[in-house]
Amino acid sequence: MPPPPFGRARKRATNPLDPALGDADLIAARTALTQGRWTAVRELLAHTGTDWDLRGHRLTVLAGTQGAAAWGEEWRIAEPDSADAAALIGCATVARALGDRRYCPEATDACHRAAALAPEDPTPWLALLLLARRRGTEDEVVRLFDAVRVRHQDHHMAHHLMVARLAERHPELGRDPLHEVYDFAAWSAEHASPDSPLAVLPVVAHAERYRVLAAAGSEPPDPAASGHWRSRRARQVLRTAFDWWLEWEERLDRGRIRTDLNYLAHAKFCEGRPAEAAALFHRIGPHATRAPWAYPDRDPYDAFHAARSAALGTA
Repeated sequence: MPPPPFGRARKRATNPLDPALGDADLIAARTALTQGRWTAVRELLAHTGTDWDLRGHRLTVLAGTQGAAAWGEEWRIAEPDSADAAALIGCATVARALGDRRYCPEATDACHRAAALAPEDPTPWLALLLLARRRGTEDEVVRLFDAVRVRHQDHHMAHHLMVARLAERHPELGRDPLHEVYDFAAWSAEHASPDSPLAVLPVVAHAERYRVLAAAGSEPPDPAASGHWRSRRARQVLRTAFDWWLEWEERLDRGRIRTDLNYLAHAKFCEGRPAEAAALFHRIGPHATRAPWAYPDRDPYDAFHAARSAALGTA
């Protein structure tokens, strides 16, 4: 799931948004895990294999399940050499450390144990990157991003985390079209494989930078009232990303693709292109994501449905 905003405090959403994003197998395994049936998770991860983006998505969602770390420990007792059990424990302890920094040493140790059992797996390093994104220094974030990328060059969630962190640099520069977050996102999209959702990363960069600028008071709190998505560069980025989606739409069936489509629908709506936003809302269905609809201080459920109704003409 995408990184939460770290600007102003937000009111809690009244309607929960499911980070599983409609992944039926993941939802079933998550339900089983809440009941202590970790064998369902073992089967899910075995079928996921080395699809690293999907593995990272599924493990970070499972990590947020109540009791995930405890059930992971039970699994490890039964199967001490299981890299999947170790990865679940690592991700779950990171989720706990994000809420309470006292668990940071435990989370770091758990992730390193998981990494030792599966050196080719980027997921333990992704979990550490999630932690560093909130708690770590810039050097730590860069080092961990590199550790993920050397194992999977186009790692989706890792790039989202990096964009979110870079967007927070130098808020005093305001709406600077040459800000480093835009360069990073453009470079990543250019060097990704043709069917990679990283094609939408420049759009993500614009939303993350808006979050920072709105929190600093240099953009209006209503993103649709901002000109942030109407500059020449922003319009070019949106057009390129939308054209990419039209070209690859039928072949895109990945757990986190709805994250990108939420960013793109949000941007098209803010740009004032309701017809294009409507096409994206049809594809997204009910699977709204917290980011970017929560930016900068909004209830994401309400913001998503208000934009969706306006774009579809059902308001």
